[in-house]
Amino acid sequence: MATRRSDLVNLSETPFYHCVTRCVRQCYLCGYDKNTGQSFEHRRGWVEKRTLFLSSVYAIDLCAYAVMSNHVHVVLRVDEKSANSLSMREVLIRWHKLHKGTLLTKSYLAGEALSEAELLSVKRTAAVYRKRLFSISWFMRDLNEYIARAANAEDECKGRFWEGRFKSQALLDEKALLSCMVYVDLNPIHASLASTLKDSEYTSIKRRIECKLTRKTSTGILPFKSDTACSNQYCLNLTFTEYMTLVTQTGKAVRDDKAGFIDGEYQASLNQIALSSSQWLKASLEFEQHFSIAVGSVSRIKKFQLTTGRRRLKGVSTARKFFG
Repeated sequence: MATRRSDLVNLSETPFYHCVTRCVRQCYLCGYDKNTGQSFEHRRGWVEKRTLFLSSVYAIDLCAYAVMSNHVHVVLRVDEKSANSLSMREVLIRWHKLHKGTLLTKSYLAGEALSEAELLSVKRTAAVYRKRLFSISWFMRDLNEYIARAANAEDECKGRFWEGRFKSQALLDEKALLSCMVYVDLNPIHASLASTLKDSEYTSIKRRIECKLTRKTSTGILPFKSDTACSNQYCLNLTFTEYMTLVTQTGKAVRDDKAGFIDGEYQASLNQIALSSSQWLKASLEFEQHFSIAVGSVSRIKKFQLTTGRRRLKGVSTARKFFG
């Protein structure tokens, strides 16, 4: 029996989550399909554009993302405080960017006169929409359904495009968050879809690099503490340079006679993370292999286990080995 999503997402423990959604068909989501001889590379653009758009509507920030040949990774930060600070009108405007809403919510936004009972109904509906604006389930639903409809229309077929449920992992501390972000940003390298970070199309790391080179704000992606955007929003607790060094050095650690080696010369710099090199490499290069629904230190995982009322939680011994 599948675990309830409410048991997987617990905002009192952490706002950070790693989500993976996979294509159920043999045909590719993106890239070149050898079975049909067709290229679906353009669909990567669909996914990236939709993901960035959703992050501008939802009270959910993007920390990292990577669009692969048959699956998509996103690392999200849920901003419940921001959602609760929105006015009723702001909530309705945001929701109407994605969904039709109701006749009453449309009338309210149009400035039409409403009775007391109708206004009460609008308030109740807005309260539902407000909760959805910081729901990972609704975020992933609006991503997956949109892409599935577009892909089905292009393929001239019907049926399920994605697996029934997306996978989610709670990232319980900074080490878990950073190792997951690096794992996601290096996915195209390890899959031999790119040889350098700059060539890693439709990923957050490529977008960050391009924005840094052009001195533009990485719109739609959570900034680092060195970015000017941090003056009025939450930012990740390290600089862009520190993160780039971390990602590049981690990629270089892969043997150069194996697929996915990153060329370049960077000095190892793991001083900002209290982990040994071997611990870090295992955690960031083999993230999905070793962790289940919660990632972090042993103490944080056990606390998450108690909070969610679970008898057992896979990954405690792995957390002790990697994060202490």
